[in-house]
Amino acid sequence: MDPIRVIPCLDMRDGRVVKGVKFVEIRDAGDPAEAAAAYSEQGADELVMLDITATIEARATRREWITKVAAAATVPFAVGGGIASVEDMEEILGLGAAKVSINTAAVRNPNLVRQAADAFGSGRLVVAVDGEQGEGRFEVLIKGGQERAGLDLVEWAKQVEQLGAGEILLTSKDADGTKDGYDIPMTRAVADAVSIPITASGGCGTLEHFAEAVLEAKAAAVLAASVFHFGEITVPQVKEHLQSKGLPVRL
Repeated sequence: MDPIRVIPCLDMRDGRVVKGVKFVEIRDAGDPAEAAAAYSEQGADELVMLDITATIEARATRREWITKVAAAATVPFAVGGGIASVEDMEEILGLGAAKVSINTAAVRNPNLVRQAADAFGSGRLVVAVDGEQGEGRFEVLIKGGQERAGLDLVEWAKQVEQLGAGEILLTSKDADGTKDGYDIPMTRAVADAVSIPITASGGCGTLEHFAEAVLEAKAAAVLAASVFHFGEITVPQVKEHLQSKGLPVRL
């Protein structure tokens, strides 16, 4: 087993890190450069920076935010939100991001996944999938979780793997910000269906939740926001806990 990656998430709005519950009830969580530096110092394996209103506002990711995080972070980071073309990705990677993450754009134009994988390699391409429980299946959400796409989430995950995605960042809207734990059934369903790594996202509130995502849902990486941003749990504590469960981590 590869080391489990521990990933703080910087949800960005108006130049600040923010955090919501079920994609709403947003509150401020600090400066992105300060957060990137602090998490790098703590030993985060990667960071994810998401411009959470870019797609809703029909605009590109704010480039100045990426530059600030690139200057402060000493670990690789992925950028998502408002990325709609290979040209957007090329620019973002050129500003210092290690990976790009696409979500709504991939649903609207699945061929973009293949184009990106061909241009930059699967290792630099994350497909973010937001989902919620639907009638007898998990449903794909787009536009910052505001719209159902009419797609079966597990089938969509299989498709993006076939198109060349290197990994899937899977966020459960039902669990997001609740601190009741990751959505184990959704995460496990996707992990069982694909062979690329799954990052579990949404709902983490305790150290045990991180371990559950790996042991019960087969996640290859665990992402969290509010528990890190508001000082409830630190990255080293997560790694120590995972290690205590016999799971490999990078120390």
